[in-house]
Amino acid sequence: MDGFALPSPVERIRFRGRKYFLKRDDRIHSDFSGNKARKFWYWLHRDLSQIRKVVSYGSPQSNAMYSLSVLARMRGWDFEYFVDHIPGWLREHPVGNYKAALENGTVFNEKPIKVRNGSWGEEVLFVEEGGRQAEAEEGVRLLAEEIVDWQREKGIGSLTIFLPSGTGTTALYLQKSFRFLVPHSSLLTHIVTTPCVGDAAYLRKQFAMLESDESNWPRIVDLPKKYHFGKLYREFYRLWLELYRESGVEFDMLYDPKGWLVLTELVSEMDGEILYLHQGGLKGNESMLPRYRRKYPMLSRTL
Repeated sequence: MDGFALPSPVERIRFRGRKYFLKRDDRIHSDFSGNKARKFWYWLHRDLSQIRKVVSYGSPQSNAMYSLSVLARMRGWDFEYFVDHIPGWLREHPVGNYKAALENGTVFNEKPIKVRNGSWGEEVLFVEEGGRQAEAEEGVRLLAEEIVDWQREKGIGSLTIFLPSGTGTTALYLQKSFRFLVPHSSLLTHIVTTPCVGDAAYLRKQFAMLESDESNWPRIVDLPKKYHFGKLYREFYRLWLELYRESGVEFDMLYDPKGWLVLTELVSEMDGEILYLHQGGLKGNESMLPRYRRKYPMLSRTL
């Protein structure tokens, strides 16, 4: 599709005295940033002339929701999105992904979704929360191929690819792709992820919905302290600000602070060079950053 900047570049950054490689999937496309470009690649490159409507569900500030709203607008489809609840303040003052999805014509249905895939009819494209479904494998395989080509070009024998996970779809299909792409190669490529929405048990359950062979699952690491998804933490904000100052790169404020916190704590357990996958999602910062600034005004002055 026109406008997609692929392959995405790989840069070197330094953080807390250590060098990392950074895969800039956030630069692929303004509306399909990061893993949304990969997960939705299948639907972006199919005719799908029979489709008239898209249905999905999740958070009212979901990055995937916004990208689906763009896809629906581009194709002339209706888009119905189910949410458990829309906060009153957000309804009165739309911001971020919610505001952009509204502008794209998204119809929000404020109740739990009950009908799952397979029951909507041939004219409806049903997308699981966060794009967790088999069609995502095609785009993630292309990402794996880009990384393999880069790894060979740079002569990096051992590489750990690290990324934070929501549903874990990208991490899972990356691991599966690398097992297929380099089964007899001298390259050693490891996928390591950390759960952001739930715990490791939750992430394994998400993996099992897509892949029964556990040998295709990535390694999961985490810290003893439990963090609640979407809650504001001082250490997250401090780390996000520090990352921005040191690297000059803006990261997502929902997933990346947890990802970088885990990575910096456990980096000594990783093999070879480290490549961090920047999965985009920066539009969500439009709502997260004001919340952090209100809660931690003293930290905000350092930005």
